[in-house]
Amino acid sequence: MKLSISKRVGTKKSEIHQIRREGNIPAVLYSPKRPTEMITINGSDFATVLRQVVPGRLATTKLTLAGEHGEIRAIVKDIQYHPTTYQVFHVDLEELIDDMPVSVKVPIECTGAAECSGIKLGGFLRQVIRCVKVECLPSKMPEMFEIDVRELGIKQSKRLSDIAMPKDVRPLARLDEVVVVIAKR
Repeated sequence: MKLSISKRVGTKKSEIHQIRREGNIPAVLYSPKRPTEMITINGSDFATVLRQVVPGRLATTKLTLAGEHGEIRAIVKDIQYHPTTYQVFHVDLEELIDDMPVSVKVPIECTGAAECSGIKLGGFLRQVIRCVKVECLPSKMPEMFEIDVRELGIKQSKRLSDIAMPKDVRPLARLDEVVVVIAKR
């Protein structure tokens, strides 16, 4: 997904408010190979990207930033919203470099809830962890992890160790943490 960016020179509040009035978003681009850069993202481009992203997967969506330096691949590290209008207020981006590992929060999705015997017996699915932080190369970054809950009964659970992670992906959380449990009503 492509975003057009431009370099931002002003750091005053009035200049940042002007950027937002024009419909654009102030942002910061972090990079391990060059100094941190203040940029402006085209607001309509970013709104288009947000509409196309599957809910919950923004952190693992690779973006292409088109600007003065050519094209830069990046991911969203943080996003801030206005407290009353919920419009995007500020975005932090991290540049992806092929040979440098990146830490990212990958969403976990539960599958097979409709066929789960514990749910059929009156239990309900309680997802304790919605995402897991992992470290990997940008080319090996998973979009999401799936965990199958079909065979779970009431009061049974699955842990992070039950998720099939590729060998190039290193979890930054304890593998004995509970991800999902079928709780009793």
